[in-house]
Amino acid sequence: MTGHDIHHATLSNGLTVLVETMPAVQSAAFSLLVPAGSAYDPVGQNGISNALADWITRGAGKMSSRELLSAFDRLGIQAHESSSLHHLAMGGSCLAENLPAALRLYGDVVKHPQFHEEDFEAVMAGVEQSLLGIEDEPRQKVMFELIRRCFSSPWGQPAEGTLADLENITPQVVREQFRRCVRPRGAILGIAGNVTLEQLLPVLEETYQDWTGENEIVLKTGDRGVYRDHLDHESTQTHIGVAYPAVPYGADNYYQAWAAVSVLSGGMSSRLFTEVREKRGLCYSVYASLSSSKDEGQVLCYAGTTVERAQETLDVMLKELNRLEEGIEEAELVRCKARAKSSLIMAQESTAGRAGSLARNWFHLNRVITLDEVRAKIEALTTQSVLDYVKSHPARDFTLLTIGPNPLQG
Repeated sequence: MTGHDIHHATLSNGLTVLVETMPAVQSAAFSLLVPAGSAYDPVGQNGISNALADWITRGAGKMSSRELLSAFDRLGIQAHESSSLHHLAMGGSCLAENLPAALRLYGDVVKHPQFHEEDFEAVMAGVEQSLLGIEDEPRQKVMFELIRRCFSSPWGQPAEGTLADLENITPQVVREQFRRCVRPRGAILGIAGNVTLEQLLPVLEETYQDWTGENEIVLKTGDRGVYRDHLDHESTQTHIGVAYPAVPYGADNYYQAWAAVSVLSGGMSSRLFTEVREKRGLCYSVYASLSSSKDEGQVLCYAGTTVERAQETLDVMLKELNRLEEGIEEAELVRCKARAKSSLIMAQESTAGRAGSLARNWFHLNRVITLDEVRAKIEALTTQSVLDYVKSHPARDFTLLTIGPNPLQG
């Protein structure tokens, strides 16, 4: 048992607040999710959310960028800002006694960012360098591009942006996106540590009461990308990306989906590692992961190999994905559960991890899942329940993307 109390409140402006009290720690962490992620980037301007995540903390209220960073340092705040598919994410960790001051600083960030024009060039240079780094690393690029193809629009729109759209992103369009999206209604603030909701409510109401409005953009699902594609790249290696449909995070059988993928790729005894790399020596890297958003889910698979062995690598990968329907051994499920329990123990000890989980759970499920509930769901998994999921969601309708000298057949 965690022994942690979790409380929820909705502020007068619509901001959702979740607080998990962890009496055994001295720290506290917060995670603020604002519905302003890459899914909200207008067509032809993918990368706005990534630019906004950087620019928004370069000065706020009466403080310049340097003064704001100094304030973070004085309070010992380990701050972070990023863009994801659905959210502009801001947060940090500090001593519990410094959390009120940290929340006040971020009140200025979301309400009164300075958005100085002279900082914008450096912001966009950072966005461009990140994207060029992906271009230079085919192992990253194949998965980046696979996600763009296998998810429906806008759910496959990358948080990093795209190089082709950068020239369309100006200071004016980023400011306008801030005005339309960075609003409290629909935003979620998760807090975990040696604090209580009762202690924090007066600070939150005072700090955020004049932050008003809601996101003005309504997201609609559109077309997805192509099922088969190849990107030419002169190299001695071929990078293979394979995806097939799974379930969203909030699905009743999400944990069965997680366990199925863990059997495929949950460690050095997993099927893909054993069959593709260990027994046959076909590749230097192979894995699968479950990518589930609020709207769609996909299993994403990767293998990196030589040009000569690429087709055989793909053939064996697909064979293993299909073979999962034939049965799952008890020992495989036991190993999955052991790995999950280790992750849960580490998550229980991390205020940052818990703050992020609170906010993400509320977004996906409109409620909080305790660690005890997660543990119970994992313990309840059986080989039959996982197999039932696999048979109802078989490895079919593959999206295949390759990067290398030659396309593959699959």
